[in-house]
Amino acid sequence: MNPHRLWPFAAFLVPAILGVIIFQLDSFDPAPYPAGELSQRKPAAAAAPSRNGRMLEGSERIGVGRLWGPEDIAYDPKTGIIYTGCVDGWVKRVTVNESSAADSVVEDWVNTGGRPLGLALGLHGEVLVADADIGLLNVTADGRVELLADEAEGVKFKLTDAVAVAEDGVLYFTDASWKYSVKDFIWDFLEGRPYGRLLSYDPNTKQTKVLVKDLFFPNGVVVSPDQDFVIFCETPLRRCKRLFIKGERNGSIDVFIENLPGMPDNIHYDGEEGIFWIGLVTEYNLGSEIMQKIPLVRKVLGVMEKYKVRPNMERNGGVIAVDFEGNPVAHYYDRHSLLITTGIKIGDHLYCGFISSEFILRLNLTHNVTTLVNG
Repeated sequence: MNPHRLWPFAAFLVPAILGVIIFQLDSFDPAPYPAGELSQRKPAAAAAPSRNGRMLEGSERIGVGRLWGPEDIAYDPKTGIIYTGCVDGWVKRVTVNESSAADSVVEDWVNTGGRPLGLALGLHGEVLVADADIGLLNVTADGRVELLADEAEGVKFKLTDAVAVAEDGVLYFTDASWKYSVKDFIWDFLEGRPYGRLLSYDPNTKQTKVLVKDLFFPNGVVVSPDQDFVIFCETPLRRCKRLFIKGERNGSIDVFIENLPGMPDNIHYDGEEGIFWIGLVTEYNLGSEIMQKIPLVRKVLGVMEKYKVRPNMERNGGVIAVDFEGNPVAHYYDRHSLLITTGIKIGDHLYCGFISSEFILRLNLTHNVTTLVNG
């Protein structure tokens, strides 16, 4: 046999053997999701009657090059200032130019020294910050940073994610994972075990309580306008749950919305039209379904992640609007829009934040009615 003919075969066989050996020796052990936890793949169940699949058309960008990874957005209606946390540790203040988004003013306000994610405006002008690396923070109006909590029941927060403020001052927030940090969050998704918690912090007693544990990457959180319940999103399970905090159902939990068309992140209530706005990081497709249902696939992806060769599966990020009963109303998305983490309606505009992009996106909803209906 001509030895030169063996080279192509050897060139394939050797890497294949090495790959099998690495796979077998790798200690990463993803778990199957518990039976019944994964929603059935029925996108129509949560399909909005109005959709805009080209939300980038006609949109504007705010703070290009100044806002790196504006993961969440908090708005102060009294001052018109937008607050957002960026990957460089800065909580930034944005004064939006209504006529020209490009001329908006971005100010470095406070640097937490960590990774600020979820934000909420406090009752007295303060800003509450869920800092993934540090914990739950209070930033006073004059820029002083105070650590409120960084552990509960003896377990340190690893990925403090989102925060909301009730009218009585109690803070509701999430620790998305007590095992993985924000830099390693993809491993929480790949492993498929419930390491997340929903918590509360009472500023009067300074007590931190675990309200719900064993959650699958609990993300955004919001208090209902009637203060009866708290909604929180479980990203990999494509659903938002509801914990009742008052009334006859106090302490009970149900599903607010499931079968979302994408992976939910932050959730905001608009305060005007009775609509909750949920950021969808990426769509849910056949690849997502296979990955979730087959642990072996997630192990393969985990090995690939270690060697920086995991394929990019994220696309069609967007925002879905849901009414008070959990019914989808409108869905804004775009195939080129990746990793949208938040959507908040301010006036006639939808403002979107991202985990990695370098700007905030602004979409005029009144100018996109035709696209919305026909898109």
